[in-house]
Parts: sequence; structure tokens; C-alpha cells
Amino acid sequence: MLKAKVLLVGPRESGKSVLANFVSESIEGIGSYVPTQGVRILEYEKPNLNGNSKGAGCRFELWDCSGDQKFETCWPALMKDSHGVIIIFNPELPSHLKEIEMWYSCFVQQQPLLDSQCLLVAHHKPGSAEDTENLSLAYPLNKLKLIHSNLEEDPEDVRMEFMKYFRSIINVINENREKEEMSIIS
Repeated sequence: MLKAKVLLVGPRESGKSVLANFVSESIEGIGSYVPTQGVRILEYEKPNLNGNSKGAGCRFELWDCSGDQKFETCWPALMKDSHGVIIIFNPELPSHLKEIEMWYSCFVQQQPLLDSQCLLVAHHKPGSAEDTENLSLAYPLNKLKLIHSNLEEDPEDVRMEFMKYFRSIINVINENREKEEMSIIS
């Protein structure tokens, strides 16, 4: 079975743990806000993610990383061997829009990750205004895939977007594995 490590990063109180729980179908910590201390790792198995029965499936490790910058010294260890980064932010908070550039710089640009291995998630909290659909993000963030998540109004759309992203991560892992095997052969 394939194994993929995906980091969920972003500013404090952006909804990383809520989305990690939702995607992994975990009920851990549902309810009141509790800041993540360092990192929380959720395992999530998805058989036949590519839709074909011959696929072996994949085990995802979702690394729900604290948004508190006091854990910055741990970031290099968290990033080691990761296959993807999901940057989650609250689009209603101007400070989050500024902060996500730092998260992108630290977690995507400082690793050998492609922009296709990164997903930006504008997470709308329950009862929030939906007038943030037309976000204007600065370069290089405007090159990234951006999805809006609203678990109250369209949870299945959110799940479908995450599955598309996970499929793309599996494709990158398989391509890298094939390149590695070819380099050994030649």
C-alpha cells in the first residue's frame, strides 16, 4: 500500500484541525476550539482512490501542524519526507492573507515540492459571510489551486476537492518512483 505524508499548515484558528478531522472521518476533538500543540497526526486509508480496482489504495498521514509560530524550530522535522502541503486560512481575516505567503515560503518553496503538490484552502467558518469568493492573491500564491471550503453548505464538494488533490499526490509519488526505478536500471 502506498503511503503519503501531507502537511496541513496555516495561521492559528484557520480550521486546520476541523478539516483534518473531516477529511480523515475522525471525530477526535469535535466541538470547542483547542489549539494544536506542535503537530497531530491522523491516519486515513483510502482504498482504490484512483477508481480502478487494481489500485492498491493509499494510506495518508495528515500532519495537522500548529499555526503557532513558537513551534517554528520544529518545522524542518515536520517537513521531512512530505509529499504535499495544504495551506488553510480564514479568508475573512486580512492578517491570514498576509500570513499565508510566509507559510508558502517556509513549507513549499524551501522543499523540493511542485506547486501542484500544494493546495490553498479558504476555509469559511460556520455563520461566516460568503463575500470572499473573489480573493485576489499575490504572486506566487495566485498560481496555486485554491478551493473554498464550507462544511455547513457543501461538505461533499469539499470532500471531492480533497480527493482530487490526494489523487494528484499519488500520481506524483508514482511518477517519482518510476523515475527512481528507471535511474537504477540505466
